[in-house]
Amino acid sequence: MRVVRVVRCGVSKADLFASLVVFLVALPLSVGVAIASGVPAELGLVTGIVGGLVVGALPGSSLQVSGPAVGLTVLVYEAVRAYGVEVLGVLVFAAGVVQLGLGVLRLGRWFRAVSSAVVQGMLAGIGLVLVAGQVYALGDVAAPAGGLGKLAGLVALPGVVDPVALSVGGATIAVLLLWPRWRWGARVVPAPFVAVGSVAVVTGVFDLSVRRVEVRGLVGAVRVPEWGDFGRLTEVGVIGTVVAFALIASAESLFSAAAVDRLHRGPRTDYDRELVAQGAGNVVCGVLGALPMTAVIVRSAVGGTPSEGVRAGARTKASRVLHGGWLLVFTALLPGVLGLVPVAALAGLLVHAGCGLVPVRQVRGLWHGHRGEVVVLGVTAVAIVVGNLFEGVLVGLALAVAKTAWDISHVQVETEDLGDAGIVVRVLGHATFLRLPKLLEALEGVPGDRVVRLELGGLRHVDHACAAALEGWVAERGRGLGPGLGEGAGRGLGEGVTTVRGA
Repeated sequence: MRVVRVVRCGVSKADLFASLVVFLVALPLSVGVAIASGVPAELGLVTGIVGGLVVGALPGSSLQVSGPAVGLTVLVYEAVRAYGVEVLGVLVFAAGVVQLGLGVLRLGRWFRAVSSAVVQGMLAGIGLVLVAGQVYALGDVAAPAGGLGKLAGLVALPGVVDPVALSVGGATIAVLLLWPRWRWGARVVPAPFVAVGSVAVVTGVFDLSVRRVEVRGLVGAVRVPEWGDFGRLTEVGVIGTVVAFALIASAESLFSAAAVDRLHRGPRTDYDRELVAQGAGNVVCGVLGALPMTAVIVRSAVGGTPSEGVRAGARTKASRVLHGGWLLVFTALLPGVLGLVPVAALAGLLVHAGCGLVPVRQVRGLWHGHRGEVVVLGVTAVAIVVGNLFEGVLVGLALAVAKTAWDISHVQVETEDLGDAGIVVRVLGHATFLRLPKLLEALEGVPGDRVVRLELGGLRHVDHACAAALEGWVAERGRGLGPGLGEGAGRGLGEGVTTVRGA
């Protein structure tokens, strides 16, 4: 008997429902990120569409969703302010090429080696700058430039805010906080859509005089970079921005993938393929002059988990592809609806998301057992607020490396008095320049009129600075003693045992 297996093709109801949930989250979030980045709202939707239709169809993480990210908002805003929106496409395109190269060279796994304290500090710094900037938008007030400028301007902010706009933004934040308490309702319709949608309806019904999103149309917003724009890639500042886009977008995407992998039992993420997919998406976004994309890790700040698709029951990559299709349909058929959305409502959404980026609970946990990590996190966040995102991350990475070097650089000097036979000095552990003062202090405390046997077999590592110091100490004790009195002096440290006789 021949058995015929019938395979049904199509999209499951779970994936279809999950795609709608992700769409309802991505719609206000994409528009809000675009407005906060200083570009037309439609460009945020374009990035969301590419993240669904292009990145969603490529191999990589099967369930995480890509789109414009809150984590890059500050950097994009500064780049647009410095180079103009017409250069944004070039920056994003070049960043995508860098990501493609990293994926092809199979360097994705190395992003997992970045200190979690640096990553959390980066997100905390972004969150603080984002909140400081969007607080102004809550009251329909123009924000000062720079992180410090935004923080300093908060003092005078209460006297200039529009109370109506502030009420709209405050109502949005209240809905974002209260709606998830109704679990069934939050599962069907996500809080960001409910918050922004309800506030927009109330604003329209009562004709409140608040600033609304400007709608330019998809054709008017999309700008394909011209050949002459690529000449800006020779500028040092532009190159630094491209590298920052690529590295931060890659890190955020891969950390998001790791978080999503913990939420389901399906196939694990191939980090190199995910980098290639993200790079391809950013290349397409760059050609269209849109925002850079990442896998949206900050969904945890607005939806409860790093992936609304997983939370809504997504089982395959069909959900993330379909969400891009829903965004395309909306952008093509209903772009005028965006003109009803108050800017203050989107600011409230981003303030809520920015607060979610500050890892308060993680800091409390780290403080009890890993206070050094808290220092790295805090310094990284402060450096981002004071300077910029790229410089802050570099400071954080440098501090993390220095902390690691200090932690592993433990040197111990033991002395044993053998009476007439002399003194045995044993140096144990990892001798690096960070512990050189301690090493020299211990050696200088050895009596100068005794025979000393220096044993270095317990050293697991010795750097050039400490090796030179040890050889200098041996040579100094054996200097001028004549043949036979400085046995081993000047012989070097290669054999691990050196004997010198004091004067």
